[in-house]
Amino acid sequence: MSIRIVLGDDHVMLREGLMALLRHEPDIEVLGQAGHGLELLRLARELRPDVVVADVAMPYVSGIEVARRMRSELLPGKVLCLSVSAQPARVTEALEAGAAGYVLKENCFDELARAIRHAFGNQVFLSAELVAPVMNAYRTAGGGHGASMPPPLTWREREVVQLFAEGCSTQQVARRLHISAKTVATHRSHVFRKLNISSLAELTRFAVKQGMTPLD
Repeated sequence: MSIRIVLGDDHVMLREGLMALLRHEPDIEVLGQAGHGLELLRLARELRPDVVVADVAMPYVSGIEVARRMRSELLPGKVLCLSVSAQPARVTEALEAGAAGYVLKENCFDELARAIRHAFGNQVFLSAELVAPVMNAYRTAGGGHGASMPPPLTWREREVVQLFAEGCSTQQVARRLHISAKTVATHRSHVFRKLNISSLAELTRFAVKQGMTPLD
């Protein structure tokens, strides 16, 4: 049985190159591709792939947010995050969002193929150079004072946060989400209160820390 996948990356040359290589793998079937996170989510919902390969730094919805939403919607596919960032905080955020693995773009294609097979087999996969830093990060967070958990935000609030963090105005957010500017302002007010912040700069820092916006 073939492993059915969809691939999301905003760099066309990289995306098409990976798809060409994946099509040569006898046990992997490529169902589709996407250039941004919203399109990747649509494909995940419609095609129900076994594995979703998601670039962390995609427009509109990051790869980490794709993993988070797929888990919330109980979609069956496993998510593999693909990134140039080796920061332990970014990797742990992806895993906590529900990703089944994290692969560095600097490594060879064979590693991605192995990661896909691991995810399909319900195993977590990390690029080798990430294992020690990520384990250390978890140990540090688990000892002493513990890691602080971000406040819960609704899906719509997360969408508003991401778009503001990417530099959109209130009107642009409203148009993108097909809601009124007044509703956007209400969501922003709720987010500010939940996060105990008072500026868009603080909101942007929160979005970057949570992997909600691609700034790799």
